Amino acid sequence: MNTKQLFIIGYILAGALALWSIVAQNWEFVLYAIVAVALVGALHRADAVIHFVPWTVAAFNGWLLMHILGGLLPVGDSVLYSWVVVPLIGAPYDILKYDQIVHTVCYFVVALLLWQASARVFRAQAPFGVRALIVVIAAVGVGGLNEIVEFIAVVTVPDTNVGGYTNTLLDLIANTVGAVAAVPVFRVLGRERDTV
Repeated sequence: MNTKQLFIIGYILAGALALWSIVAQNWEFVLYAIVAVALVGALHRADAVIHFVPWTVAAFNGWLLMHILGGLLPVGDSVLYSWVVVPLIGAPYDILKYDQIVHTVCYFVVALLLWQASARVFRAQAPFGVRALIVVIAAVGVGGLNEIVEFIAVVTVPDTNVGGYTNTLLDLIANTVGAVAAVPVFRVLGRERDTV
C-alpha cells in the first residue's frame, strides 16, 4: 500500500472516531477526534516533503485504531483504556494497562516519524547518537503536548476517563519508553529510505 492510500485510511479512521464519539455522546473523544483529523492532515502535508516510509504511516493508523478502541469500546463498567492487561503492579498505578501500551506504541511511532522528518534538518554527517537523542526528546515533548490536550479535556468536559496526576506521570513514562524503544529502528529506517 502506498502512503496516499494509507492517509485515506487515516482520514477514514479519524472520521470514524468522530462519528462513534458523537453517537456515544463521548464529548471527550469528540475533542480527540478533532486532534486526530489535525494530526492526519499535518502528516499528510508533511509527507509531500518528507516522503515517509509507508509502513510507518501504517503504524500511525494502527495506533489511531488502538486509540479509538481504547476510548470507546466498553469493557466491563468502563472502556478498554482502563483494562489492566497484565497486573504487574496494583493500585494506584495499575501497571500494565491498555492505556500504557497505547502510549508506548504511540510514541514509538511518533519517534519513527520524527526521525524521518529530522533527515530534512540534520546534515548527513550529524552523529547518530546526537540526532537520536534530539528525536527522542522531541517525541517526549510531543507526549507532553498530548498531556496538555488531556488536561483541556478534563477542564472542559465533565466525566472524562483521563485520570489524575499519577495517570499523567505513567503516560509520560510510557511515552518515553516508546520513544527510546524506537532508537534501534532508526537505522532500519535509514536503510529503507536509501533504497526508495
